[in-house]
Amino acid sequence: MIIGVPKEIKEQEQRVALLPSSVGLLKKRGHPVLVEKKAGLGTGYLDEEYRRAGAEIVDLAQDVFARADMIVKVKEPLPAEFPFLRKGQVLFTYLHLAASKPLTEALLKSGVTAVAYETIQVGNRLPLLEPMSEIAGRMSVVMGAYFLAKHTGGSGVLLGGVPGVLPGRVVVIGGGTAGVNAARMATGLGADVTILEVDLERMRFLDITMGSAHTLYSSESHLQELMPNVDLLIGAVLVPGAKAPKLITRVMLKQMKCGSVLVDIAIDQGGCAETSRPTTHLDPVYVEEGVTHYCVANMPAAYARTATQALTNITYRYIELLADYGLEEACKRQPALIGGINTRDGKLTCQAVADAHGLKYTPPF
Repeated sequence: MIIGVPKEIKEQEQRVALLPSSVGLLKKRGHPVLVEKKAGLGTGYLDEEYRRAGAEIVDLAQDVFARADMIVKVKEPLPAEFPFLRKGQVLFTYLHLAASKPLTEALLKSGVTAVAYETIQVGNRLPLLEPMSEIAGRMSVVMGAYFLAKHTGGSGVLLGGVPGVLPGRVVVIGGGTAGVNAARMATGLGADVTILEVDLERMRFLDITMGSAHTLYSSESHLQELMPNVDLLIGAVLVPGAKAPKLITRVMLKQMKCGSVLVDIAIDQGGCAETSRPTTHLDPVYVEEGVTHYCVANMPAAYARTATQALTNITYRYIELLADYGLEEACKRQPALIGGINTRDGKLTCQAVADAHGLKYTPPF
């Protein structure tokens, strides 16, 4: 199977879908790999490293798409890439289709078999989403702490406080992978941390493992009680494959202190606040109701090398499986892949995306 790795074109997206070492492993298994020129530059991997690993360096993205049986990416295709997709081709990447009907329609029109990292589920885990959730969760506190500084427009609260001064208050909505990593970072800084969660078993786990953080059942009334005193609010809500629920209303935000910060990790899936809209690393924040909103849609790209290594650690085994056996046989050998198929031959094959856009769902097989 010919595998293509185009350069990411989303603004400030520096990650790359395959490491040179991964290319070498695929070549040993007999799979030609096409890598677009400078695809790995943002992560510090040069064309020469890919060439030494056995990749063919290709000048133009359209040639990579035209020749490859499977396209491996990090982020969803952008409109400039839509015409390159075709029926019979496999696209393996993060898609977040529930947040974008135009992208969904473009994939359906192309006939491509689109397999999304974020909807591959093993038990209760989303293994291909977890490494990026870990980075985004940890990064949310770093960014939140930075934008709380007075010179960035924040309230001037140091999350860890100092002797004689109370620490800042952090509220994390969601106790999943991103939420736990956010809470760990915040408690590590010495902040007063509360995690809101609806799963009682998960709360018991958090209570045991996150000794210095508080757990609270996630409800609108509890959230409203916390809002007036919170300094950093982190939205880490996830419904696999579906749009994020709007748990934070504009009315709630009005209760927050001027200069407090909201980091919406769920922005990839549409955001969990009514006031959230996607931002970029070059222009990461805006202010609504006196609250600084950080809503960067590809947060881990800021730490591209770490993120690329963490991502490929988990995606490579699935790429190898698809390359060795093709889609149908790979799904028999690893049934979790079936949940990753979002579109196939012009049909929408993910129930959560179909529900989000009011479109017809068709089973992938």
